[in-house]
Amino acid sequence: MGRGRVQLKRIENKINRQVTFSKRRSGLLKKANEISVLCDADVGLIVFSTKGKLFEYATDSCMERILERYERYSYAERQLKEPDPDSPASWTLEHAKLKARMEVLQRNQRHYMGEDVDTLSMKELQNLEHQLDDSLKHIRRRKNQLMNESISELQKKDKALQEQNNILAKKIKEREKETVAAAMEQQQNHNLNSSGFGHPHHMGMGSFNNSNEMYQVEGEGAVGGVSVTQHQNQFSNPVMPPWMLHS
Repeated sequence: MGRGRVQLKRIENKINRQVTFSKRRSGLLKKANEISVLCDADVGLIVFSTKGKLFEYATDSCMERILERYERYSYAERQLKEPDPDSPASWTLEHAKLKARMEVLQRNQRHYMGEDVDTLSMKELQNLEHQLDDSLKHIRRRKNQLMNESISELQKKDKALQEQNNILAKKIKEREKETVAAAMEQQQNHNLNSSGFGHPHHMGMGSFNNSNEMYQVEGEGAVGGVSVTQHQNQFSNPVMPPWMLHS
């Protein structure tokens, strides 16, 4: 028996519908790849399952370039047909374009986070890996640059702190020298004051003895019935009155 023609209508059985979707999707992706290789055509295929899961195929894994090309073409066609940019149809198309762009960006973000990569082919995974490697290189380069700048700034601060420390150390040494010199000068003044006025009794006795010697040199013999020796005794003992000497 030959294979019968399948009637094109919604498959009611959920399991059969899922199996048919998986088979037809694989065949559709295969046909898209064949036409892009055989005819050198840019092909972009986007399929959403009933659960909202995305399946896509793009020539050279560059869906963004194909979508941008489609947007430019669609924009040129709309300008020819609808020159008025404020028309409701123009806003509807612009909204659809931005929505598609947002979905593409969200899908790429999930891929960069390692999510929803089961549907990617080997070539798409390799391209994704190269993109992540390039991103890591840029991140590491920027990180190293920031670290070098931070180290350089810390070295400048350390040098400035060392200079301030040296200046403070010199000031402390100068203060110590001034303090020691002031203490030595004060000690010298104290010693001079102690040696000059500490024994006034000895200074008076020395002056008195010098006076006796001068008196002895100027006059010899008796003066007024009193001998030089008596006068010397009087000056040597000024406390005794003259009447005690005559007696």
